[in-house]
Amino acid sequence: MSDMAKNATEGRTEVKNTTCYMCACRCGIRVTLRDGEVRYIQGNPDHPLNKGVICAKGSSGIMKQYSPARLTRPLKRKAGADRGDAQFEPISWDEAFGMLEERLAHIRETDPKKFALFTGRDQMQALTGLFAKNFGTPNYAAHGGFCSVNMAAGMIYTIGGSFWEFGGPDLDRAKLFVMIGTAEDHHSNPMKMALSKFKRNGGRFISVNPVRTGYSAIADEWIPIKPGTDGALMLALTHEIIKTGLYDREFLIQYSNAAELVNLNEESPEHGMFVRFEVPPEEGCFDPQNKLWWDRELNKPISTHTPGADPYLLGDFRLSDGTPVKPSFQLLKERVEEYTPEWAADITGIPAETIRRLAHEMGITARDEKIELPIAWTDTWGNEHQSVTGNPVAFHAMRGLAAHSNGFHTIRAMSILMSILGTIDRPGGFRHKAPFPRPIPPCPKTPTGPEDVKAGQPLNGMPLGWPADPDDLFVDDKGQPVRIDKAFSWEHPLSVHGMMHNAITNAWRGDPYSIDTLLIFMANMSWNSSMNTDEVRKMLNDKDENGEYKIPFLVVADAFQSEMVAYADLVLPDTTYLERHDVMSMLDRPISEFEGPVDSVRIPVVPPKGECKPFQEVLIELGSRLKLPPFTHEDGSRKFRDYPDFVTNFETAPGSGIGFLAGWRGKGGEKSIRGEPNPNQWEMYAKNNCVFQHELPKSYQYMRNWNQGYLQWAQEHGMTRYAEPINVHIYSEVLQKFRLAAQGKTQGKQPPDNLRRRIDLFFDPLPFYFEPLESQLSDKQAYPLNAITQRPMAMYHSWDSQNAWLRQIHTYNFLHLHPKTAEAAGIEDGGWMWVESMHGKVRCMARYSEAVEPGTVWTWNAVGKASGAWNLDDDANEARQGFLLNHVIAEELPAHDAGKHISNSDPVTGQAGWYDVRVRVYPAGPDEEKVSWPQFTPMPQVPGTGERRPWLNYVAGLFEKRG
Repeated sequence: MSDMAKNATEGRTEVKNTTCYMCACRCGIRVTLRDGEVRYIQGNPDHPLNKGVICAKGSSGIMKQYSPARLTRPLKRKAGADRGDAQFEPISWDEAFGMLEERLAHIRETDPKKFALFTGRDQMQALTGLFAKNFGTPNYAAHGGFCSVNMAAGMIYTIGGSFWEFGGPDLDRAKLFVMIGTAEDHHSNPMKMALSKFKRNGGRFISVNPVRTGYSAIADEWIPIKPGTDGALMLALTHEIIKTGLYDREFLIQYSNAAELVNLNEESPEHGMFVRFEVPPEEGCFDPQNKLWWDRELNKPISTHTPGADPYLLGDFRLSDGTPVKPSFQLLKERVEEYTPEWAADITGIPAETIRRLAHEMGITARDEKIELPIAWTDTWGNEHQSVTGNPVAFHAMRGLAAHSNGFHTIRAMSILMSILGTIDRPGGFRHKAPFPRPIPPCPKTPTGPEDVKAGQPLNGMPLGWPADPDDLFVDDKGQPVRIDKAFSWEHPLSVHGMMHNAITNAWRGDPYSIDTLLIFMANMSWNSSMNTDEVRKMLNDKDENGEYKIPFLVVADAFQSEMVAYADLVLPDTTYLERHDVMSMLDRPISEFEGPVDSVRIPVVPPKGECKPFQEVLIELGSRLKLPPFTHEDGSRKFRDYPDFVTNFETAPGSGIGFLAGWRGKGGEKSIRGEPNPNQWEMYAKNNCVFQHELPKSYQYMRNWNQGYLQWAQEHGMTRYAEPINVHIYSEVLQKFRLAAQGKTQGKQPPDNLRRRIDLFFDPLPFYFEPLESQLSDKQAYPLNAITQRPMAMYHSWDSQNAWLRQIHTYNFLHLHPKTAEAAGIEDGGWMWVESMHGKVRCMARYSEAVEPGTVWTWNAVGKASGAWNLDDDANEARQGFLLNHVIAEELPAHDAGKHISNSDPVTGQAGWYDVRVRVYPAGPDEEKVSWPQFTPMPQVPGTGERRPWLNYVAGLFEKRG
């Protein structure tokens, strides 16, 4: 019998449950091991999220585990070696921790903001944020600012919740589903399962996207749209819904601020604000019920939700003192009057008759196919309802809408469209997932000035928060930013996830100041996570006039030899998801279902490879050594043994009973959601498929913005601070407060003069359409095409394009373009071509596709690699034929009236404008090398990584190289 046959039949086999992390979907998986080695991975049929379904990414996790790109030892840059050369020497963890402890302790005791911590696609922002806050640095953010913060902010500031983890389409009951700008890896397996059931039940699926791939390929109707113009479509649809009277009047009156009266006296400091019958001395972070309606029967203003009142949604009125007022819905109607289907057709490329038909279909479906469930519930005003009704039109959208500089207003417009159709947290529409909905805006706030950053003390506020007005901004007395990324400043006031994409550039320039130590976790900032890849690589290696690096000390924590590792001064080897404990926490990013809270864990199924250490353990160790309050006792002694001990025993406040995990709390595991720490909590999760699910009473599962029972339950269990109604913000007073400041009508914080016009324009309380900022500043004749990227369903960021199995699906990437576009430029299918923007150019291979809007070119993101990175061969397909479109994108806008170094981001939220770039295309010359460009000096293999192997020789359990 051969060695292979013996290995296949002998040995001890066991199956362990954990949670996948081949993308951010976080499905339940079962891992089969033989003699401690992973043999294959399956979906867990008993897991509520994926119910046993697994995708190509999930099943190929074995190849991630045994990747030769694995980092296995702490590394220090060799003396005399330049950053980027990837010249390292192995060191011990004691030495690594000693270096960090000495450096960080000095920074904390002198100037904590000199330390910056930015994390990429992690799942533990509650821990990393806790560490940053207690270290005292304001310079912390996760990936959201360069991913989909517009989606979160645009929806949460409008309806109190957002898509994906915190809410989504109820496809079990919807009749019409409209998906907009969604890549095929977002919520991948649950979405595929739901779509399959939806279509089998006769639902109609419409996809609005410049590209027809993934989910869009099975849509009943594909509506191609020009990138960055979705807001024009949303506003035109709203125009038609209002014009034809197909909006849900009752829903808008009872559950939104649509009927509330707005002060239109331009001379008043309250101009554009709702009229209040009383102003409490201090309002909490909720929407006080102290506004006025104009009652139809009494023909005078009356307190909102007065029993028996019937307010106008439309009209023009005057208060007794002569103040002109209008319901905010009237202002919305006036706003969208000019946004006709004909107007939108010229911008979006969608025919006017298609827009009109789509609006009619939405309105008729919502009105005529109502759902009624026999579920009694009580609203926050004490009214009892015998049933829950729903308008079965569901939406879903993600980064395609978010990653534009006009994305916030686009998503506000979409949220308002969903609201006027009456679909919020109702059957067949959008439904929240715990811990949402939250007040608008949510309660957490950042510090508000430099005095809140003090040596040796925790930050006075949260590193990330939700501004409610200009006084919540994190600026100095001159209105200048305090954070290195300029988040929460007048440049980008509602940057609720931070602006990681500008951190390196700002630190390199020393604007607003220089930093000492930058710790990057799980973010490939010298490659696909940078908007300006070539220049950022130079910045990381740039020195001052004294020969010192402009960013003095760079720490990279990662599991793999990414492009970013080459620039590190210190490398910390992280574990894979199969080697560590992890929590998908209610304090952070849970996997909740519509029916109630759900959280999950990862349990190690194999020991860490080499000297790998989970980054969570690194933070616990550093927090303990630096004697940060949450990690030590009052006498300075260590509080937690390790990360699992921290998760078990941490409470949001002493005795709160609220911790990272909601399941099996209480000393014996008899409590849930809230209860004392349970020393056996991890074991109980392990015995229960690594997941905890709590089903709310049926009467709590809908209308949660206004559901008395649910809101009181959520308050009791620490998910919301107030059991107050969360009315939909058709009209946003938050935005108007910033506009009033820009107009000089308020006494609080004021924007710098160069930003007043910008704030006045973009902080409109009603959504409006504007062309993306970079496009406005581009020569569109020279650069006539839109260029976008998206992730393939079989890969997730740069993690997976080094995976031996997944590389066989996408060995390299093409630039996809419509045949007519290619032929007009003289580009052959499969031929080499150039794609060029005003920022740079790349050489790549062309692929004809009729499944793309003719004015758009696109590619799969992060397939192209730098030579030698990820421990691939120097001449690997990914490096020689694959390419990265990031080389033609920039993180800053050209100089304009707002300034020289303004981020290429949404002016409201700081969302990176990844999809705003304009390009031209032309064929490569016949004598040019048939290799992608730019090329870089190959990255050498770093110590501790595995032997490079031809990918065809990978066989599960047999990792020796065979000829």
